[in-house]
Amino acid sequence: MSLGELPSLLLLPPMNLLVAATAGAVMGRRRGGRALLAVGLGGLVLLSLPIVSGALLRLTELGLSDATPLPADMPGAIVILSGDQEAARLDGTPAWNVGPLTLEREQAGAVLARATKLPVLVTGGAVHPWSPPLASLMDISMARDFGIKVRWQETASRDTMENARDSAAILLPAGIRRVFLVTQAWHMRRALLAFRRAGFDPVAAPVLLDDLPQWRHSYAFIPSVRAWVESYYAIHELIGWAWYALAA
Repeated sequence: MSLGELPSLLLLPPMNLLVAATAGAVMGRRRGGRALLAVGLGGLVLLSLPIVSGALLRLTELGLSDATPLPADMPGAIVILSGDQEAARLDGTPAWNVGPLTLEREQAGAVLARATKLPVLVTGGAVHPWSPPLASLMDISMARDFGIKVRWQETASRDTMENARDSAAILLPAGIRRVFLVTQAWHMRRALLAFRRAGFDPVAAPVLLDDLPQWRHSYAFIPSVRAWVESYYAIHELIGWAWYALAA
């Protein structure tokens, strides 16, 4: 996460609920203090339950298929969206690599590339001013980890809308309008909206569809940090849909 993302992070659950709970605790018995504390803690507990986070994720994935169709009107390229990156140390020096979300997208894109023999574009700029563009890291990772040579890198974009706009500047002049779009299922609807607005005819190629936790399994009601993360992703996407609709 960059410092520029901090304001939006504070406005989204679970961080805004933590802020509310903290404010309520500081206010104590003063007017509104108990209500803020109850709302904050109650919301944090709910969003930490796998049954809740799973339902939110599935809501973002309604209508998507867990199998990517190979249409008669075959796309001209595969576009893999970046997601995250990680910093590590190798022999005492900083080394950057793609993060787990990006790696999942690469894996799905590599499977699709082998099946279709289509050229691949990776898209994503730098997360931090001091880090390399994600697309450059993806280019290295796709060759090293999956044996796939990337044809195009888009290295300037900072969000999904810019992914679409800057990919269009590369592919549309080459006559490629119909593309396979690879990203997480929960991110797919917003990505499809962005790429359609940029002039593409995208075909959804989601990484995986999330399985809804079963009521009869006790783990679905045991709080976890993973559920908080999943709830954040889902709510971020739902708010993104609304924002895209208002910006239309």
